[in-house]
Amino acid sequence: MNYKWINQKKKKDHASPSAAAISYDDSKDQAPKIIAQGKGQLAAKIIEMAKEKNIPVQEDALLVENLIDMDLGENIPPQLYLVIAEILLMLEEMEKKV
Repeated sequence: MNYKWINQKKKKDHASPSAAAISYDDSKDQAPKIIAQGKGQLAAKIIEMAKEKNIPVQEDALLVENLIDMDLGENIPPQLYLVIAEILLMLEEMEKKV
């Protein structure tokens, strides 16, 4: 028999990055939408573009894991509203300081 041991922590540390971008305009959207998502080099490009355009980046591995599994243009499901609301409040506070 052949056994393969995997160090889950090490595997996670070396996993390729993931990223998702959401957009929300309360005047026309019912809920935030997925506008970009990807893993590896695509994720790095999404993060790079966000930083170039001074779009705040929030790190939340569990949220990204859920958003990666969704289709582009899809509304955020109600189960994620609380997490998204916290991020939107953080962004609103940041805009007030500027």
